[in-house]
Amino acid sequence: MADGYLEKRGFRAWAFTLDHKRVGVMYLWTTLTFFLVGGLFAELLRLKLMTPGPGFISDKTYNVFFTLHGALMIFLFIIPAIPSALGNFFIPLMIGARDVAFPRLNLASYWIFLAGIAVVLGSLAGPMDTGWTFYTPYSAKTGAAVTTLSFGLFLVGMSSILTGLNFIVTIHTLRAPGMSWTRLPLFIWGMYATSIIQVLATPVIGITFILLAAERLFGIGFFDPAKGGDPILFQHFFWFYSHPVVYVMILPAMGIISEIIPVFARKPIFGYKAIAYSSMAIALAGFLVWGHHMFVSGMSGVAAFIFSLLTFSVAVPTGVKVFNWIATLYRGSITFESPMLYALTFIFLFIIGGLTGPFLGSLGTNVQLHDTYFVVAHFHYTMMGGTVMGWLAGLHYWFPKMTGRMLNERLARRACLVMVAGFNVTFISMFILGYKGMPRRWAEYPVQYQTLHIIATVGSWFLAAGILAIMWNFWRSLTKGEIAPPNPWRGLTLEWTTPSPPPADNFEVLPTVTDWPYSYGRKEGRE
Repeated sequence: MADGYLEKRGFRAWAFTLDHKRVGVMYLWTTLTFFLVGGLFAELLRLKLMTPGPGFISDKTYNVFFTLHGALMIFLFIIPAIPSALGNFFIPLMIGARDVAFPRLNLASYWIFLAGIAVVLGSLAGPMDTGWTFYTPYSAKTGAAVTTLSFGLFLVGMSSILTGLNFIVTIHTLRAPGMSWTRLPLFIWGMYATSIIQVLATPVIGITFILLAAERLFGIGFFDPAKGGDPILFQHFFWFYSHPVVYVMILPAMGIISEIIPVFARKPIFGYKAIAYSSMAIALAGFLVWGHHMFVSGMSGVAAFIFSLLTFSVAVPTGVKVFNWIATLYRGSITFESPMLYALTFIFLFIIGGLTGPFLGSLGTNVQLHDTYFVVAHFHYTMMGGTVMGWLAGLHYWFPKMTGRMLNERLARRACLVMVAGFNVTFISMFILGYKGMPRRWAEYPVQYQTLHIIATVGSWFLAAGILAIMWNFWRSLTKGEIAPPNPWRGLTLEWTTPSPPPADNFEVLPTVTDWPYSYGRKEGRE
């Protein structure tokens, strides 16, 4: 087996590489690390919540663990995991390019990301107990190192902006001859919409953290009512970024699912243009619905009604995608290799996340369910059931291409089943807790909620066991997996025309695209 892009070894070969594939791999290892660390904090929280009163950690420590779990998972894993890792690796391969448009900027974005991580970790010397949303007025007054954290997240955001800008230019200018917009793989459409959000939304959170730091350092009253400020303004800024960024998390995962479904159903994707354009519609609508996070924060009835209506409108392009995936599966020659299992799991769990969203977008039910465990369950069905399952589907699908090795299919399938069972036990329990009125973020709670908390904690153990089995399969297969052929899944997109793993320059001769990439069943394969 040729090592391809992995041929040159050593620290300098990786630290100063201009190869988009290596940059993607570095992002992958970095984000994977924080996925596991953030998951560890989640398990510690669940252990604490098995008892209603004081447990093995103090309430203060609980708040710190809660903040670390949320901040690490959101900012250092789930936002960059697919765009910066898999996007970096596969965008040039899938559009027939040798690299991204700005290779040096691409490498710089990774090192800026790493610098941001270093600053964020440095801020933890003063325990961060604000919660991952860093709401004022508490975050403006606490003794935690919020100013340092703000600078670290500013750097992480800068990295995200540079990555998004690079991808937009790459997709516009470096597509292979013959690759029109209607021949783009759907993963590329998802990444294109994602990149637009990164470029437009991320500066808002950067500015917000600068304002917070200025208030703490210089006493400027942006969010202090005593000085003419407004603490609710912080929430508006935060959610104007954070709701669009939900689609930075989910749109790339939807793109992955759109790649996997037709391959393992051996059918052309149903409604290609509808799926492609719905990605752009979701990106646009994502900027208009941030207010539904703040229905109980004191907005006018008219504004609340408008935000509620806009929230429901987002379901239309999302429903288009789900309908088209199911239509593609209908009467397909479906096989159940591990990427397909994760793709089907994504659809199932994401539908649950989507159907529970209207309860929070509706003005009446939001008042009852706001800040309860119902929100926690909905969020995790969308983010973990959606984004993380899409990420795992993509890793299982492209692992042979990235490494030149095949995964152990039997272990991959069993790990998927264990993880999904544990996930549903954990978070269905939280839906019930939220319906019964259990507030989220509480370190101690009334005893009547204990049984459901115990069930959720036991479920989290199976969830963790499934994830650890997946990680073991990845690690073992890197060296002991069966040698992968160039195209084990018989895919028709351009990355499968290269060796496994791909060479440093991707293609010996740049390809000319003459066909649609989803002609399964009508034209089985490309010579």
